[in-house]
Amino acid sequence: MRTFVSVAFLLCILIIACSQTSTSDSNVIYQKDSILENIFSLKDSVVIDIQPFDDVSEKLVNGVMIDLKKIYPYVELKKSVAIPKQAYYAPRNRYKADSLLIFLLKNTEKHHVVIGLTSKDISTTKGDVLDWGVMGLGFCPGNSCVVSTFRLNKSNISEQLFKTCIHELGHTQGIGHCPDKGCFMRDAEGENPTDEEKYFCHKCKAVLVSKGWIF
Repeated sequence: MRTFVSVAFLLCILIIACSQTSTSDSNVIYQKDSILENIFSLKDSVVIDIQPFDDVSEKLVNGVMIDLKKIYPYVELKKSVAIPKQAYYAPRNRYKADSLLIFLLKNTEKHHVVIGLTSKDISTTKGDVLDWGVMGLGFCPGNSCVVSTFRLNKSNISEQLFKTCIHELGHTQGIGHCPDKGCFMRDAEGENPTDEEKYFCHKCKAVLVSKGWIF
């Protein structure tokens, strides 16, 4: 009950739907810049902080850092931390991604974007479903997102993790879900279509290039 109340309170305060929001948007929270004092200006270059939780493989974390630096120049790796107990959802043995976003946000400097990495199963609220499992969740725009390896294909987990990370980071840069099925910003719609994603479409790429991403 405590988890339900905290999630409901969080959603009431932070989630503001915009014209791009649809019921299938299960890994993005749209919000206005004025909601949080710590939110960055989209006109500014930001630093991407990789914040691993201590349950995720160090090898996977380092791989993400190396790959991100190939397309964005300002990336920092933070020391791993314990996943917060208050985010745990005992009925499903999961962690609430919404709570993880707030935890990450509290420790993020202005003009930084943080991406949390975990191996734990994570979930969010989608429509009438209180506990919808997701691969990742991010504010759009905003400066925190989180990605889990739990639902990724273990045979090519490094590639899928990187694609999921740039998807969630794309949300923080103000990009919603893309109708192009080959774009990294497509909506997963409850599945894992990561292997079908091959590129950023022209429109999504243009937004990221304007913010200093390199392709």
